[in-house]
Amino acid sequence: MDKIKELQNIINNSKKIVFFGGAGVSVASGLKDFRSKDGLYNMNYPYPPEEILSHHFFINNTKEFYKFYKKMLNTTGIKPNIVHNYLTKLEQSGKLLAIVTQNIDNLHTLAGSKKVLELHGNINRNYCTKCNKYYDGDYVFNSKDLIPTCECGGTIKPDVVLYEEELDYNTLSETIRCIREADTLIVAGTSLNVYPAAGLINYYNGNNLIIINKDITSYDQNANLVINDDLKNVFSNLK
Repeated sequence: MDKIKELQNIINNSKKIVFFGGAGVSVASGLKDFRSKDGLYNMNYPYPPEEILSHHFFINNTKEFYKFYKKMLNTTGIKPNIVHNYLTKLEQSGKLLAIVTQNIDNLHTLAGSKKVLELHGNINRNYCTKCNKYYDGDYVFNSKDLIPTCECGGTIKPDVVLYEEELDYNTLSETIRCIREADTLIVAGTSLNVYPAAGLINYYNGNNLIIINKDITSYDQNANLVINDDLKNVFSNLK
């Protein structure tokens, strides 16, 4: 059976689907992923991206952090794509239990999805490190100064999980609960190289582990169905 037709058949016969997505989900919206040959991590920067996006770098080299952050992670004006929109419809049909995403681009919410568990935070949420006042993404990306500051004078930090920072406990707990409850787990657009996020799929106990990614992953051998294809092509052929 054609793999996409097989996926459609699994979806049709599922009642509690959890979608676990990574940067590849947003590629069709015009964003780069991280670890593919053309991804953000394979471009030339003065510092390794993994270092720039770390807690110690934000604290000690805030200016360089924001140079990278504002140039490479600004998704203002970016629209959801066919993957985001398909998942919204799947949720509305009652089949999708939750979306678990490693992305910080807010596109699942913009597409209308309600149950979105953001493991690594969201660029649209930002907080003053001094008084904890909230600021939206537009304020940060459009700030006249490179480093956005609060009216109290404090530095504003994106509500994203940097390297060396822990995942939010409540988000993590709810993710584990949903994955355990799922009858189908669709993992898409992620290399499954970032931990602890990647390790969360080990909580899945069902028989429909599906991995959709352009490149192979270390979890492929554990999957019931592997589709090595562009996500836009896969989801444009689903009903």
